[in-house]
Amino acid sequence: MSSTTSRPEAAKPPMREALVAAAFQLFLERGYEQTTVDDIVALAGVGRRSFFRYFPSKEDVVFPDHERCLADMTAFLAASEPDHEPVRRVCDAARLVMLMYAENPSFSVQRYRLTKRVPGLRAYELSVVWRYERALAAYLRNRFAGTPDGDLRADVIAAATVAAHNNALRSWLWSDGQGDAAEAVDHALGSVRTAFGAAPEPSTDAPAGATASAPAGTRAGVAPGLPLVTALPDEDDVVVVVSRRGAPLWRVVQEIETTLARK
Repeated sequence: MSSTTSRPEAAKPPMREALVAAAFQLFLERGYEQTTVDDIVALAGVGRRSFFRYFPSKEDVVFPDHERCLADMTAFLAASEPDHEPVRRVCDAARLVMLMYAENPSFSVQRYRLTKRVPGLRAYELSVVWRYERALAAYLRNRFAGTPDGDLRADVIAAATVAAHNNALRSWLWSDGQGDAAEAVDHALGSVRTAFGAAPEPSTDAPAGATASAPAGTRAGVAPGLPLVTALPDEDDVVVVVSRRGAPLWRVVQEIETTLARK
């Protein structure tokens, strides 16, 4: 076959990317709810079977990269060494999500705008966020096994990591991808490391890079005092609250009200 004949085939985007591009073109032109799978495959020039080979549903085409990112995060955590400091390790794992968004800022901003307008996509996105959080918590639970309140610390730190990461990421998306996403996320995750410090290991020998034990009067790995409340930048976004079990309800409500007043 001549090079002239093969050139158009070489320039043709892969099927998966072609479906995503067709879907977002139609979502922008017609709206998400008004676009069907049949519309997407017609524009992409493929059959319905090809669509469902790559995406189980129309919602999945909006989030085509999260399965890969979740697999990368899981593999990253599975490759951890015993001397890796757990809190820093989960923060590094969360950065993988930021890098995925930063790979294609224009697409990420389009998806952010679309997700804000469609309640069903917002619910779907929350389920994706929950899966990331569970992956982080599973790693931390394993690292904290045999320590007092190990599962509690794991769940709180995982939730705080996701909340901090998402606060910085969505601020970047809200600004149309302006500025340095990595710098913003690193700053937010630094707050997690400051708040929770290095969690203790089951062994009496401190691993390399571990910090001193928690201050007196606090549970190791759990920041004392107020709940961690994160408000996302838009008025129709959610507020994320991370609080110790047993914290007074009035204190949690007070922190939410204070955070909302700062928006």
